[in-house]
Amino acid sequence: MTKKDEGVVKSTDHGSVEAGRPIELPLDLIDEDPQQPRRADNPGFSARSLSELADSIAQRGVKTPISVRTNTERPGRYLVNHGARRLRASRLAGKDTLPVFIDPDYSQADQVVENLHRDGLTAREIADYIGRELSKGLKRKQIAQKISKSAAFVTQHARLLDLPQPVAQAFNAGRVRDVTVVNELATAHQKNPAEVERWLEDERQEITRGSVLHLRQFLTQRSGFSHPAIDDSTDDGIDALTLEEDAGPETPRRQRQARVKVLHRGRSGNLVLTRRPDSAGSAWVQFDESGSLEEVPLTAVRLTALAFGDSADAAEVPSPQKDTRKTRKGTG
Repeated sequence: MTKKDEGVVKSTDHGSVEAGRPIELPLDLIDEDPQQPRRADNPGFSARSLSELADSIAQRGVKTPISVRTNTERPGRYLVNHGARRLRASRLAGKDTLPVFIDPDYSQADQVVENLHRDGLTAREIADYIGRELSKGLKRKQIAQKISKSAAFVTQHARLLDLPQPVAQAFNAGRVRDVTVVNELATAHQKNPAEVERWLEDERQEITRGSVLHLRQFLTQRSGFSHPAIDDSTDDGIDALTLEEDAGPETPRRQRQARVKVLHRGRSGNLVLTRRPDSAGSAWVQFDESGSLEEVPLTAVRLTALAFGDSADAAEVPSPQKDTRKTRKGTG
């Protein structure tokens, strides 16, 4: 701490500063940093979250001092480096002072690192910080070094600043928070905008790694290509399954994969083999027209074809029910 800082603290008559020891500072001298990375809608700033913290502070006090620096624009006052929640909650608890450390050598990057490695920032807040740094002319690799994250982490979050409108709406509404899933949706929208928008229009549609994987598989199948690469497991923890023939190494992968075509109440679709049903005697079906996923009773599903690779390779399965109905008509 500099002599200037010591003079400011002593002039307020709140006790002397000892190396490595916090001091009690009046709350009415502490301001939040207007450039802090946390946004107003951060879950940590919710009324319930702050109320719970205030109750704890009222009973036990603030056990971990916050970090502040001198406010150069308002002499005699201080800006929060980190600890805005403790500051707000202390005010709610009716406290007059707060234990603080004075740290003049503090930057926005330090604020991000402090919150980021405690999972205190939302993906949107991280993206906003990255956007500000990019606007200053910094490279993504430089930003990654500043916040001790990978370049891929920075790239993924930077993409949140330029999402397609339907994907951005789902993200901003909190329907999807996983950055990887958001990026997967953005990629799918780039290739099939109308289908992805229709899929997102269903407010009941869960947006998870598993459901987005199935959506991309469906869109790929409709395009006449092979399945995209499937992760070893979905977010449900279920191993991804593929039906493969015993074929030599020269057999193309797209020819070894099978799709089970089914019919349910007049709607055609694919039996989803990568997702475990919630109840016995049922299965997940992804319907061709809408791309939606539904769990349906197996007794209400009729197998119509097995498709290997391209849809043109489909082998039709005869329908006993249809033949039976014809026989009944003939005997009538």
